[in-house]
Amino acid sequence: MQTELAQPTKINANKALWEKGDFTRIAETMRESGEALVAQLGITKGMKVLDLGCGDGTTAIPAARLGAKVLGVDIARNLVEAGCKRALREELKNISFEEGDASDMKYVRDQGFDLVVTIFGAMFAPRPLDVAKELVRVTRPGGRIVMGNWIPGDPSLVAQILRISSMYTPPPPDGFVSPMLWGNEDEVTGRFAQAGISRDNISFMRDKFTFNYDGAPAELVDIFRQYYGPTMNAFEAAEKNGRAADLQKELEALFKSHNQSGSSRKTSITATFLRVTVTL
Repeated sequence: MQTELAQPTKINANKALWEKGDFTRIAETMRESGEALVAQLGITKGMKVLDLGCGDGTTAIPAARLGAKVLGVDIARNLVEAGCKRALREELKNISFEEGDASDMKYVRDQGFDLVVTIFGAMFAPRPLDVAKELVRVTRPGGRIVMGNWIPGDPSLVAQILRISSMYTPPPPDGFVSPMLWGNEDEVTGRFAQAGISRDNISFMRDKFTFNYDGAPAELVDIFRQYYGPTMNAFEAAEKNGRAADLQKELEALFKSHNQSGSSRKTSITATFLRVTVTL
């Protein structure tokens, strides 16, 4: 597939965080939900789709299977490389993966996509107002933006992982804007309003993403500890304070209490997120 993207000139501060571990190990537990979500988006053959913060293609690859012309963009080089390998294995010639920054996509042309998807991706980029403006800029008139964002204070898995982890890490630097604010409807509306989008063109719904893992909940905690950047950072900070065992205990209790598999040897945990749809 011919791409419209060149290498970015700036490096996002998030780059080190998301390259630190190996998010593919987490993404493997999310494949079924990724495919189910894409099946609901009305993707047709030949549609131009941008998947922003795509990881190794949890939603980008299912979109390509449906015949869309897909560009997957992620800040982490290792995830871009993993996505390329997945596409090659499936012999998908209508998808490409590139490094890119969700808050500064000047290397992507204006109004180039029918559908822009970002599922738990762009929410973690800095400068959220810039992210909203860039999402709007690269979407054609009549096109759509679909975001999936974790919800602050939500009792389900991911919001609680991030909440617990934050209790073991130093306070964020001055000027830090929590990515969880993308899960607040008023905040999202305000950001897109500043990007020129009417409130009437923004809709919200609560949706679910399920993590399925062929192992006990405590084993999945270990996967997060070894491969998920925010959890890795939390454990590093906790170890310096002699609190790593406490953090491990809290996370194991969380995962065990949310396990819906019906077996102590398998894990199936559903997390709630905010699905945002913006029409241009």
